[in-house]
Amino acid sequence: MARPRHDSFDKKKIVAENRRARFDYAIQDTYEAGIALTGTEVKSLRFGEGSIAESYAEVRDSEVWLINSNVPEFSHGNRFNHEPRRPRKLLLHEREINKLHGAVAREGMTLVPLTVYFNARGRAKVELALAKGKKAHDKRETIKERDWKREQQRLLRDRG
Repeated sequence: MARPRHDSFDKKKIVAENRRARFDYAIQDTYEAGIALTGTEVKSLRFGEGSIAESYAEVRDSEVWLINSNVPEFSHGNRFNHEPRRPRKLLLHEREINKLHGAVAREGMTLVPLTVYFNARGRAKVELALAKGKKAHDKRETIKERDWKREQQRLLRDRG
């Protein structure tokens, strides 16, 4: 049986964040996944470099892969330095992979990485979201809701 996880996944150091994903997608579930990295990739991430702005994940042959994420080459790396935009394998339990595969295949959902971070044990992790794309009117609704909440806070602050 898998160990219970907190909602925040115990994030210690956030390396990269995909803030646009929460605006473009309606997020259903989130999963914590490990990443299979090489040594220079880990060093580059520890320096705070890396981007997941235009990346996504896909299920291929009962494995989950992070596509189009950018981890720049390590500055002090030698000829064995890594390729910056290579596909990276995500480490999930088989039951989670089957669940994600079913949702993507049947319901037209998308796997979107939200954050890349190091957990309390120093392991590189990805917060992966199972999401459905928003339409333009949904995005307008989100903007209205966000502006109204901001206005509420302003009113409460001025009166309080």
